[in-house]
Amino acid sequence: MRLFAAVLPPADAVDELAVAVRRLHALPGHDGLRWTGHSGWHFTLAFLGEVDADLLPAVEERFGRAAARQDPFPLRIHGGGHFGNRALWAGAAGGLDAMRMLADRAHAAARRAGVPMEEHRAYKAHLTIARSRTGSDTDLRPYADALADFEGTAWTVGELALVRSNPPTPGVRGAQPRYEVLRGWGLGH
Repeated sequence: MRLFAAVLPPADAVDELAVAVRRLHALPGHDGLRWTGHSGWHFTLAFLGEVDADLLPAVEERFGRAAARQDPFPLRIHGGGHFGNRALWAGAAGGLDAMRMLADRAHAAARRAGVPMEEHRAYKAHLTIARSRTGSDTDLRPYADALADFEGTAWTVGELALVRSNPPTPGVRGAQPRYEVLRGWGLGH
Protein backbone atom coordinates (compact mmCIF):
# COMPACT_ATOMS: atom_id res chain seq x y z
CA MET A 1 0.00 0.00 0.00
CA ARG A 2 1.17 3.52 -0.84
CA LEU A 3 1.45 5.62 2.32
CA PHE A 4 2.41 9.06 3.54
CA ALA A 5 2.36 11.00 6.81
CA ALA A 6 0.43 14.26 6.74
CA VAL A 7 -1.10 17.23 8.48
CA LEU A 8 -4.70 17.61 7.34
CA PRO A 9 -6.16 21.13 7.39
CA PRO A 10 -9.63 21.49 8.92
CA ALA A 11 -12.67 21.98 6.68
CA ASP A 12 -12.82 25.74 7.35
CA ALA A 13 -9.22 26.19 6.15
CA VAL A 14 -9.92 24.11 3.04
CA ASP A 15 -13.04 26.17 2.29
CA GLU A 16 -11.09 29.45 2.57
CA LEU A 17 -8.41 28.21 0.21
CA ALA A 18 -11.02 26.86 -2.22
CA VAL A 19 -12.42 30.39 -2.66
CA ALA A 20 -8.95 31.71 -3.57
CA VAL A 21 -8.27 28.78 -5.90
CA ARG A 22 -11.55 29.29 -7.78
CA ARG A 23 -10.29 32.77 -8.73
CA LEU A 24 -7.20 31.17 -10.29
CA HIS A 25 -9.41 29.46 -12.88
CA ALA A 26 -9.90 32.88 -14.51
CA LEU A 27 -6.18 33.10 -15.38
CA PRO A 28 -4.96 32.20 -18.88
CA GLY A 29 -3.77 28.63 -19.25
CA HIS A 30 -5.77 27.19 -16.35
CA ASP A 31 -6.91 24.32 -18.56
CA GLY A 32 -3.27 23.23 -18.91
CA LEU A 33 -3.31 22.26 -15.23
CA ARG A 34 -4.68 19.24 -13.37
CA TRP A 35 -6.32 20.75 -10.29
CA THR A 36 -6.24 18.67 -7.13
CA GLY A 37 -9.50 17.91 -5.35
CA HIS A 38 -10.25 19.82 -2.16
CA SER A 39 -10.93 16.59 -0.28
CA GLY A 40 -7.32 15.56 -0.88
CA TRP A 41 -5.63 18.78 0.24
CA HIS A 42 -2.96 18.04 2.81
CA PHE A 43 0.56 18.93 3.92
CA THR A 44 2.73 15.86 3.32
CA LEU A 45 5.27 15.37 6.12
CA ALA A 46 6.96 12.19 4.89
CA PHE A 47 6.32 10.05 1.82
CA LEU A 48 6.71 6.37 2.64
CA GLY A 49 5.89 5.00 -0.82
CA GLU A 50 4.88 1.37 -1.16
CA VAL A 51 4.82 -0.24 2.29
CA ASP A 52 4.34 -3.95 2.89
CA ALA A 53 1.34 -4.66 5.11
CA ASP A 54 3.63 -6.61 7.47
CA LEU A 55 5.42 -3.33 8.36
CA LEU A 56 2.20 -1.47 9.20
CA PRO A 57 2.14 -2.36 12.93
CA ALA A 58 5.73 -1.14 13.37
CA VAL A 59 4.98 2.05 11.41
CA GLU A 60 1.92 2.71 13.55
CA GLU A 61 3.85 2.13 16.78
CA ARG A 62 6.67 4.46 15.70
CA PHE A 63 4.28 7.14 14.49
CA GLY A 64 2.48 7.00 17.82
CA ARG A 65 5.77 7.68 19.60
CA ALA A 66 6.65 10.49 17.20
CA ALA A 67 3.28 12.17 17.75
CA ALA A 68 3.58 11.87 21.52
CA ARG A 69 6.89 13.77 21.44
CA GLN A 70 5.42 16.70 19.49
CA ASP A 71 3.29 19.39 21.08
CA PRO A 72 0.34 20.82 19.13
CA PHE A 73 1.23 23.94 17.16
CA PRO A 74 -0.49 26.79 15.29
CA LEU A 75 -0.63 26.78 11.51
CA ARG A 76 -2.42 28.62 8.72
CA ILE A 77 -2.41 28.34 4.96
CA HIS A 78 -0.41 31.25 3.65
CA GLY A 79 0.71 32.47 0.23
CA GLY A 80 1.68 30.27 -2.66
CA GLY A 81 4.51 29.13 -4.84
CA HIS A 82 5.50 26.68 -7.51
CA PHE A 83 8.08 24.02 -8.26
CA GLY A 84 9.24 25.04 -11.72
CA ASN A 85 6.34 24.55 -14.11
CA ARG A 86 5.47 21.19 -12.54
CA ALA A 87 3.37 22.02 -9.47
CA LEU A 88 1.48 24.95 -7.95
CA TRP A 89 1.13 25.01 -4.18
CA ALA A 90 -0.16 26.96 -1.19
CA GLY A 91 2.29 27.51 1.63
CA ALA A 92 2.01 27.63 5.38
CA ALA A 93 2.82 30.02 8.20
CA GLY A 94 2.79 29.80 11.96
CA GLY A 95 4.51 26.91 13.69
CA LEU A 96 6.80 26.03 10.80
CA ASP A 97 9.67 24.95 13.06
CA ALA A 98 7.30 22.55 14.83
CA MET A 99 6.01 21.30 11.48
CA ARG A 100 9.58 20.65 10.27
CA MET A 101 10.26 18.78 13.50
CA LEU A 102 7.13 16.66 13.02
CA ALA A 103 8.19 15.93 9.42
CA ASP A 104 11.65 14.89 10.64
CA ARG A 105 10.11 12.68 13.31
CA ALA A 106 7.72 11.03 10.85
CA HIS A 107 10.57 10.34 8.41
CA ALA A 108 12.75 8.85 11.16
CA ALA A 109 9.84 6.81 12.54
CA ALA A 110 9.15 5.23 9.14
CA ARG A 111 12.84 4.46 8.63
CA ARG A 112 13.13 2.88 12.10
CA ALA A 113 10.05 0.79 11.35
CA GLY A 114 11.89 -0.72 8.39
CA VAL A 115 10.49 1.37 5.53
CA PRO A 116 13.25 2.10 2.98
CA MET A 117 13.03 5.89 2.93
CA GLU A 118 14.59 8.15 0.32
CA GLU A 119 17.31 10.50 1.48
CA HIS A 120 15.76 13.04 3.83
CA ARG A 121 15.68 16.54 2.38
CA ALA A 122 14.99 19.87 4.04
CA TYR A 123 11.25 20.08 4.61
CA LYS A 124 9.21 22.64 2.67
CA ALA A 125 5.63 22.95 3.91
CA HIS A 126 3.33 23.02 0.89
CA LEU A 127 -0.15 21.91 -0.12
CA THR A 128 -0.33 20.99 -3.82
CA ILE A 129 -3.13 22.78 -5.66
CA ALA A 130 -2.39 21.85 -9.27
CA ARG A 131 0.08 20.01 -11.49
CA SER A 132 0.94 20.70 -15.10
CA ARG A 133 -0.61 18.40 -17.65
CA THR A 134 1.79 16.39 -19.76
CA GLY A 135 2.97 18.53 -22.66
CA SER A 136 1.67 21.75 -21.09
CA ASP A 137 3.96 24.73 -20.79
CA THR A 138 1.72 26.77 -18.48
CA ASP A 139 3.72 29.40 -16.60
CA LEU A 140 2.84 28.94 -12.93
CA ARG A 141 4.29 32.27 -11.77
CA PRO A 142 1.06 34.27 -12.31
CA TYR A 143 -0.84 31.68 -10.26
CA ALA A 144 1.67 31.81 -7.41
CA ASP A 145 1.63 35.62 -7.57
CA ALA A 146 -2.17 35.60 -7.30
CA LEU A 147 -1.87 33.52 -4.10
CA ALA A 148 0.94 35.63 -2.61
CA ASP A 149 -1.36 37.62 -0.32
CA PHE A 150 -3.58 34.71 0.72
CA GLU A 151 -3.89 34.48 4.52
CA GLY A 152 -5.95 31.66 5.91
CA THR A 153 -7.35 31.54 9.43
CA ALA A 154 -5.04 29.88 11.95
CA TRP A 155 -5.86 26.55 13.56
CA THR A 156 -4.04 24.25 15.96
CA VAL A 157 -2.44 21.17 14.44
CA GLY A 158 -3.24 18.43 16.91
CA GLU A 159 -2.78 15.23 14.90
CA LEU A 160 -0.31 13.29 12.80
CA ALA A 161 -2.16 11.29 10.13
CA LEU A 162 -1.09 8.16 8.28
CA VAL A 163 -2.74 8.28 4.86
CA ARG A 164 -3.11 5.69 2.14
CA SER A 165 -3.05 6.92 -1.45
CA ASN A 166 -5.29 4.91 -3.75
CA PRO A 167 -4.58 5.41 -7.46
CA PRO A 168 -7.08 7.17 -9.72
CA THR A 169 -9.70 4.99 -11.34
CA PRO A 170 -8.17 3.81 -14.64
CA GLY A 171 -9.82 5.08 -17.80
CA VAL A 172 -11.83 7.78 -16.04
CA ARG A 173 -10.97 11.22 -17.43
CA GLY A 174 -10.09 13.63 -14.63
CA ALA A 175 -9.96 10.89 -11.99
CA GLN A 176 -7.76 11.75 -9.05
CA PRO A 177 -6.06 9.72 -6.33
CA ARG A 178 -8.30 8.93 -3.38
CA TYR A 179 -6.84 9.45 0.06
CA GLU A 180 -7.87 7.33 3.01
CA VAL A 181 -6.76 8.18 6.55
CA LEU A 182 -5.68 4.87 8.07
CA ARG A 183 -4.97 6.27 11.51
CA GLY A 184 -4.28 9.47 13.38
CA TRP A 185 -2.33 10.16 16.56
CA GLY A 186 -2.93 13.14 18.82
CA LEU A 187 0.11 15.31 19.31
CA GLY A 188 1.59 15.47 22.79
CA HIS A 189 -0.33 12.45 24.13
